[in-house]
Amino acid sequence: MKLMCIGAVFFTAILAVSCASRQAAINNNLSPAELIQRGQEASDRNRFSAALQYYAAVIERFPLDIDSILAAEYETAFIHYKQKKYDIAKIEFNNILERYNIPDEALLPQSFKILSRMMLNRISEIENRRSKRTGQIQT
Repeated sequence: MKLMCIGAVFFTAILAVSCASRQAAINNNLSPAELIQRGQEASDRNRFSAALQYYAAVIERFPLDIDSILAAEYETAFIHYKQKKYDIAKIEFNNILERYNIPDEALLPQSFKILSRMMLNRISEIENRRSKRTGQIQT
């Protein structure tokens, strides 16, 4: 139940972000892999709004495809990391890790668990460096 609530909040946030900017024309016949690929291509070109729309489409159109949902959620969190929206990215990476707290965890792709942990460590390092700089300036 908790995961469903987290998923609903996540999806609502993605929808709000995507509605705030120009809507990408997303073909209804695209597979999850094609949507993720197009999202990655848009992200590589720093077209983050379009990329987020592709990832939101994966989540909306394929709610039972957990592998694709994990990929879309990870890519969304990574975009927020690239945009230096660390607070949002931390929540999203932690939500991904929450998905692995199930008895069937071994059936999920482990790459997103590993990558999410790595990204959380990077964010912690960035925040630690910032707080050291801030502390040095204030003393």
